[in-house]
Amino acid sequence: MKKTVVCMLIAAMTMGSMVTPVFADGEGNATHIYVLTAPEDHGWTGSVATFAKEKIEEVNDAGTYSAELITSADAAEQIVNIEDIIAAGEDNIAVVIQPIDDTVQSAIQQLVDAEIPYVAFDRIIEGVADSAVSNVKGDNEGIGAACAAYYTEQGMKPGDAVYVYEGDTSSVTTLRDEGFTKYLTGELEYDGKTIADDAKWSEDDLKSITYSGAMNWSRSDTKTAYESLLGDASNADIKWFYAEDDELAMGILEALQGGGIDDATKEKFLGNAPYLTGCGGLDELYAVLRGESFTDIADQFGGIVSVTYSPAMIQTAIQDMVDYLDGKDVEQDHVIACEIVNKDNVKDYPSF
Repeated sequence: MKKTVVCMLIAAMTMGSMVTPVFADGEGNATHIYVLTAPEDHGWTGSVATFAKEKIEEVNDAGTYSAELITSADAAEQIVNIEDIIAAGEDNIAVVIQPIDDTVQSAIQQLVDAEIPYVAFDRIIEGVADSAVSNVKGDNEGIGAACAAYYTEQGMKPGDAVYVYEGDTSSVTTLRDEGFTKYLTGELEYDGKTIADDAKWSEDDLKSITYSGAMNWSRSDTKTAYESLLGDASNADIKWFYAEDDELAMGILEALQGGGIDDATKEKFLGNAPYLTGCGGLDELYAVLRGESFTDIADQFGGIVSVTYSPAMIQTAIQDMVDYLDGKDVEQDHVIACEIVNKDNVKDYPSF
């Protein structure tokens, strides 16, 4: 076999061939990586596929391995796609998957049973997490902690009125809620630091935090809810708004720019120099931070920031698989730390 390979290489060089054979496993078969995501349509989820395509092109250009993107409109289609991959019976394959929902667990278990290595991204399904090469996810608790740390730094005191616009009823929202309160009570740190003892919140202090309930990650739902909130002029005194996604933060800004809030109430609210945090990396909110839009509203805020939770993290998941195939150590529980994006550093962060 070795003599045959050497002869093939010499022949290719003699003929001036531009193709270099890749023998990733020593037997002449390069591993092929299937990357499974939601469709490349719109929003955060759709942008995962966009960033995946960039990384796949990089993998293919490097030549050691090959990769391709397979998108699925729903969980049922994703299950079928996984089963088709397994049924094809190919050797030397690997999978990087962003599960559509938890019902994909049975199909992922089939990957495990077929001894096909896989990396999970974003939605980590506990029943199969221990079998993954790596579980790559953003730090949802860290998002809450980052926002609480930022507000504390800006002067928020124990017992101040805070309004939280929640995404949905999933564990993501629960973690983002808990991260916020755990930082305030001193149970969780951000950026290696915990809240000062004299700034900690008691359980009674936490009662001043109001939760919106599920906004379904919807800008329009948040806009409507915020207009309703400020329908009561007394709520214009609330200074601290924690939106658990950039889409929700944009809903608040659009409400303030529109005509659904009484002018006197709006003037009172903005006169308090309020604060707003989002997260995710939405370019529309980054444009606000860059001073390109909503300037008449944004300039009256005490501060507006976003916390990173970028769909570009899929590239880390693909790289984890490449590193695993290269024989490198890969962290199974791979949590990507979040960072605060503001008007001064926004140019350094990718958006979607």
